[in-house]
Amino acid sequence: MSRMSLEGQVVVVTGAARGVGELLARKLAARGARIALVGLEPEELRQVSERLHTDSDHWHADVTDHEAMARVAREVKERFGKVDVVVANAGVAVGGPFMDSDPVAWRRVIEVNLIGGAVTGRAFLPVLVESRGYFLQIASLAAVTPAPMMTAYCASKSGVEAFAHSLRAEVGYKGVRVGVGYLSWTDTDMVRGADADALMREIRRQLPWPANKTYPLGPSVDRIVDGVERRSAHVYGQWWLRGLQAIRGYLPPAIGVVGQRKLAPFASRLDSGGIPTGLVGAGGEADEKSRAEHGG
Repeated sequence: MSRMSLEGQVVVVTGAARGVGELLARKLAARGARIALVGLEPEELRQVSERLHTDSDHWHADVTDHEAMARVAREVKERFGKVDVVVANAGVAVGGPFMDSDPVAWRRVIEVNLIGGAVTGRAFLPVLVESRGYFLQIASLAAVTPAPMMTAYCASKSGVEAFAHSLRAEVGYKGVRVGVGYLSWTDTDMVRGADADALMREIRRQLPWPANKTYPLGPSVDRIVDGVERRSAHVYGQWWLRGLQAIRGYLPPAIGVVGQRKLAPFASRLDSGGIPTGLVGAGGEADEKSRAEHGG
């Protein structure tokens, strides 16, 4: 697929205060794109915007809030005159056994990752139709294969993958392309937050290679930028994820068997509790703070 120059293109990035979203905004700006940053941390968003060497602005909004995101879509269109690309990147995570999970935090993962992606799409699709633009939904390795201790995250990422695939046919004839981005464990605040718990870190090391590694952020985001330029249907942050698609149908039963064996040695420690049940990482803290301040 041919590349499309990002020079002068208006790109919206949600979850842009840190991690994948922040670096993606910087790399897109370096290609000449004008950037609209959306997230829950206004001061961090302001700082990101000020560091970009291109026309940019930022909006404080919860991606699960229909009215807020509709307002953002209107204001971004008014500010820049158009929207060419939207990257639905905002996400949170929680780990640990489902039986011990905090139901509020578990639900919030579904709300932000799945419903937030859909709310973002609903808000921006009208302007993407005008520009015949591109909507990229960031999913995960977790959409391709289930994993124990990650029920909410796997469910949410499987959901956004299905959402994006369904949406592609609906808006394709209108000229809008839809892509799904896949990332394995990447060096972000979220992953470092998950690894902060010693037991969770030890369990993750039991994953088969290459899923047991943490990958550097830069090359992963470079692949996303390449996918945006190509308006690709599938974007892979790590090379081996593409090959995994061919065998994904065999993975759930295999994980069901192998996962039991891998977790059995940790049974006493898992049953004793103690694994944090809240949202992980700085992004999770920002989400919890925002909801506390706004009564969410």
